[in-house]
Amino acid sequence: MKEKILVVEDQFVEADYLSLLLRNAGYTVTGIARSVSQAKEMIRKERPGFVLLDIYLKGSLTGIELGQILSEDSIPFVYVSANSHQEVLNAAKATQPYGFIVKPFREQDLLVTLEIARYRHEHSLQSKLRKEKELLARITEIADQEISWEQQLGKIAAAFQSSIPFDYFTAGIDNISGSACAGVSFLRIGFNEYQTIGFKELQTITGKPGNDLVLLQQQAGKEDQVMCRNEKAFAGLCRTSSLYKMFAEKFRLKSQLVLPLTLPDRTIFQLCFFNKLGEVYTTDHIDLLGRIQQPLIRSIEAMQKRHKNVKERSYLSTIANDRYFNKNGAEKFSGIVGKSHLLLNVLDHAALVADTDTSVLILGESGTGKESIADRIHQLSGRRNKVFIKVNCAALPATLIESELFGHERGAFTGANEKRTGKFEKADGGTILLDEVGEMPLELQAKLLRVLQEKEIERVGGQQTIKVDVRIIAATNKNLEAEVAEGRFRLDLYYRLNVFPIVMPLLRERKEDIPLLAYYFIEYFNQKSGRRVNRITDNVIDRMISYDWPGNIRELKHVIERAVLLAKGTAIEDILLPVIKNVSTGPGISESRFKTIFENERDHILSALQKCNGKVWGVGAAAEILNIHPSTLASKMKKLGIRKEYINSK
Repeated sequence: MKEKILVVEDQFVEADYLSLLLRNAGYTVTGIARSVSQAKEMIRKERPGFVLLDIYLKGSLTGIELGQILSEDSIPFVYVSANSHQEVLNAAKATQPYGFIVKPFREQDLLVTLEIARYRHEHSLQSKLRKEKELLARITEIADQEISWEQQLGKIAAAFQSSIPFDYFTAGIDNISGSACAGVSFLRIGFNEYQTIGFKELQTITGKPGNDLVLLQQQAGKEDQVMCRNEKAFAGLCRTSSLYKMFAEKFRLKSQLVLPLTLPDRTIFQLCFFNKLGEVYTTDHIDLLGRIQQPLIRSIEAMQKRHKNVKERSYLSTIANDRYFNKNGAEKFSGIVGKSHLLLNVLDHAALVADTDTSVLILGESGTGKESIADRIHQLSGRRNKVFIKVNCAALPATLIESELFGHERGAFTGANEKRTGKFEKADGGTILLDEVGEMPLELQAKLLRVLQEKEIERVGGQQTIKVDVRIIAATNKNLEAEVAEGRFRLDLYYRLNVFPIVMPLLRERKEDIPLLAYYFIEYFNQKSGRRVNRITDNVIDRMISYDWPGNIRELKHVIERAVLLAKGTAIEDILLPVIKNVSTGPGISESRFKTIFENERDHILSALQKCNGKVWGVGAAAEILNIHPSTLASKMKKLGIRKEYINSK
């Protein structure tokens, strides 16, 4: 049975048209709302399965504000709007819709988008339920293990990582100085690798005496309900709590999620998740903790009973000389070097999605390692023993890319002297990587969408449909949202590929990984060239860390290769880093980089607009100054994201 759908649209004709299309397709329309307030009232009376939502509505509230409410209430929705401007797309994306239809649209566009939305929503629900079930089973298993109190809490912390990401985790920290069942914390130092921080370690790290730490935790107090604090709220807490301020400063933390567990003896055992990113924790995390609260209480209680009366825990010796655990967890990502929290977030996401058939979209600048992550996703998947086909969409001529992907029949076009099997057929049962998918021609994007939806292809010149079972990973260095706004990339394909996005961090954002990467590449090129370089001087390390790395990891690899070959002994004492000299004394051009053509054109138009007080056309206006037609200038302003209120504020 198809979902019940609420239509939120203030234009009568368009709302009636949408309602007719939906009913003809077998959907039930629960009603038509003209405003946000009316929609909220209808949802209160009858909760719909889906909402079709216009952005600009009657009243003071917009569809985007209703989208935020729907997202928090876990009601899936799809935007229907005539506005696909970059700004609107960014605001809409933040509300986590399941699709976006641009007016005017065809009936097929609407129905396909709803099918995509249903697919994404079902996957999301199934994934959440599966993860929750696995988490509870793992916690129950850990509670029954005959290991130390610290080890049990450490394993529980690690079990949470895929559901609730954290960089620092505290458990029962209010009892930090106790002799048994004491509070303990765990610092993430690698993929599936954590450092145990007990009372003594915390004294060493913070430089505070034990009595001071006990006083700080007593002053911090306890929560009485699940609490989420992202960047602004957590900063406010740090101003009032010296304990959390200390944690934030020592471990560079920016957000917090708290789970208080009221045990049968009425004591509160508190779990705290901290993250180095500011906007991480959501209502989904709060809901998850709320659902597993009681099973978790039972597990903690069972663990406490086992340990409270044990004065001499002989198995503590198993961790006495090793305050780290799960040290071998990174084997599944061997060859991917680094321990920065941004990279670890990527590895978490890759590990989470690998063993599913979900489409993955890997985003990031050239040289950030998109292909390496795609390799690992395939190797960790159930298709690891099947073929992995890689296609560089940017390297294929537009006239040949369809034949390359889907194959062709003999005589399909001039030069097709024999039948050819395409990449998708070859990848049947395995995985295909569509690298630089943002370069794919529009007409081919429609055919790719069909492959994603129908799981079938047609060879060029053929009449027969061929079923294929292929897991798709796409990668691009382009901003696909901007490409959608400019009409160069299909919105429906973007939403279908974007089921599980992974954003690769820039090297300049994870500079703590540069020394690790540099030594990794030194070892690699030593083996290739027979050299014996084994050290980099501090001066060279400092220069590498201060450099901006526009070419990311690929550029670093090339720089290290040159340095190894030029090294006169066993140490790299100098390194050649590209420097862009300042060849102009014009304003806004730095010594480290040139502005792009896009940036220069934008600045030029802004200067003209400011000179004539924002006047676009007419005598003495910007169009006349720039010697271009007013409509051309208006189009360029829209493309470059120049708004009149921005001009006047400059």
